[in-house]
Amino acid sequence: MVQRLIDGYGRVATDLRVSLTDRCNLRCTYCMPAEGVPWLPGKDTLTDDEIVRLVTIAIRDLGVREVRFTGGEPLLRPGLRDIVGRLRAVSEAIGAGVDLSLTTNGIGLAGKADDLRAAGLDRVNISLDSLDAETFHKLTRRDRLADVLDGLRAARAAGFAPIKLNAVLMRGINDHEAPQLLRWAIEHDYQLRFIEQMPLDAQHSWDRSTMVTAEETFALLRAEFDLTPAEEPRGSSPAELFHVTGTDTTVGVIASVTHPFCGACDRVRLTADGQIRNCLFARTESDLRTPMRAGTDDAALAARWQQAMATKAAGHGIDDPAFVQPTRAMSAIGG
Repeated sequence: MVQRLIDGYGRVATDLRVSLTDRCNLRCTYCMPAEGVPWLPGKDTLTDDEIVRLVTIAIRDLGVREVRFTGGEPLLRPGLRDIVGRLRAVSEAIGAGVDLSLTTNGIGLAGKADDLRAAGLDRVNISLDSLDAETFHKLTRRDRLADVLDGLRAARAAGFAPIKLNAVLMRGINDHEAPQLLRWAIEHDYQLRFIEQMPLDAQHSWDRSTMVTAEETFALLRAEFDLTPAEEPRGSSPAELFHVTGTDTTVGVIASVTHPFCGACDRVRLTADGQIRNCLFARTESDLRTPMRAGTDDAALAARWQQAMATKAAGHGIDDPAFVQPTRAMSAIGG
């Protein structure tokens, strides 16, 4: 019998974010310092078989119906295609209709999009903060914009749809590009989502006073576009959507900081080293790797997962003066 991942506030987690690696081939200023961060030792990282086993438990026994592979940069995981294919087979075997997606920076996707689509991946979300090569380099400390654009083209050619773009605006660096990014997304039929910068950088230098807020983002967009609130219910979606008048396009803003959506959250995270995080901003984790490697059976692992979810807080508490940034950075947690 399928059980549920339910917390003390009645929220049910059906959306699992799986970090396949903490490694990344960019050094985005809002994520980590130029020299990078210490990576997880190989022995601590879940094997392909361990990932498939834990995600199978989530799908088969705990009611998860959306699985998104994240990182770090998940395309750096050598076994990605095999993991996708095996979990697609699990979904089909039990008739679960699980949505499998990938959040990536797009580097390397040009050579992998067809294989991932054939393996059963449904959708891709690609990070793109700037269309200007110099600004892209300033933000990511890498000259890889052309590779990202190649990845986007390959994703379209492979048949992925919809293709979503994620952009983080940084004050004085790329915030002026907001209208240009939207215009480009409309032209190429991508779904653009702006994400407020969150306190998840490895260097702990996040400063709310310098963050580009959702209101500021909308103001930048409305200077050139007519936007109307989307009529479809938002549900548990993190993005507040708006229709762009005169087009078939929507644009969204994920205002995790200024307009948190914790009350409708349906997400849970599995880190690359086998820890359950019931909130992106949690300061505690629940270990599945150690008991799994010690021989714990699936039923007991599912029970531990349920226990981890039961303690989920009502909200992330960023507005609370006592808020403390999580020790782990986004690259180690997985989006």
